[in-house]
Amino acid sequence: MKIIDQTPFQTEKGEISLLNRLQGTLQHGFSWYPELEAQKIVIDQLNRVLEKGAVLIRNLTLPDSEIIEPIILIGQNGVYVIYVTHLRGRYEAKGDQWNTENNGQSQPAQPNLMSRVARLAKVLQRYLQTQGVNLPVQVEPVLIAVDPGMHIESTRPAVRVVQSDAIKQFAASILQARPVFTTEYIYDLADRIVTPRPKSGAAPQPIAPPAAPEAVPASTADNPVARAHAIFNASEQAQPFNPSDLGFALQDESTGQSQALPKNLRESSPAQPLPRPTSKQRGMSFIQWAIVGFILVVGCCGVIVFSYLIFPALFNSLSFMK
Repeated sequence: MKIIDQTPFQTEKGEISLLNRLQGTLQHGFSWYPELEAQKIVIDQLNRVLEKGAVLIRNLTLPDSEIIEPIILIGQNGVYVIYVTHLRGRYEAKGDQWNTENNGQSQPAQPNLMSRVARLAKVLQRYLQTQGVNLPVQVEPVLIAVDPGMHIESTRPAVRVVQSDAIKQFAASILQARPVFTTEYIYDLADRIVTPRPKSGAAPQPIAPPAAPEAVPASTADNPVARAHAIFNASEQAQPFNPSDLGFALQDESTGQSQALPKNLRESSPAQPLPRPTSKQRGMSFIQWAIVGFILVVGCCGVIVFSYLIFPALFNSLSFMK
């Protein structure tokens, strides 16, 4: 499985320094780093099953936006947006409701992970549609819990819910499903997600085998690779991709802030290497620097107090020995 890691604040070796971890926590909240560690567990298990013919894109920040797609998995049978949670406890997934169970009583839990992953899937679907890519299947939202101590009671959930002991079965179901995409299409689609291109003048057709073979041009009917290129080759007179066409805002339940794609997206050249995310690396605000400074001052005071308590006792013990 090909993995395209776009995680912000991460080095090329996949490491996150203490300062970057602190900065990422200030920007994304205390659950940011634990979720990154939980993602590694899921990716490792998926990679063991989906050895070839699949692409996984991790923590992609949509161009010039604040929206991060946690895990995008492209397999031969479809596209999945996966949200990995590190939480533990008893929860209930009922429709689009996300509740926590306490003493036999259910109450709404915040944030609502069901609606969050569902909206992330819709964002990706619209993101592709604005580029002229109409998938033959819907982008499927998936919520995965990695902690064995998390139990989810599912009652017709709006998104697929996978618990820790069923991650490998989820990966196996992708292999066993009827193929919809060719390998060439999968890699081209992944490249289009990371590096958006202009929308073609003619609406592209799905790569799936058509219902009426006679309607397919003879030049591409027997050549899946040619069909994939026909879908992704942009017209020379095409207009640049405009993220405002999404008409979609990602609402965060915990903060109530809307994260909408701005209107000034400029297309990256497909010939350039896959870009690293930059929108999340603008530096910390004044309030964030103030918090960091406060933490450093408290740490220094702790060192001084510790030295004052330890070293006099050490000197006294040495004097007693003499």
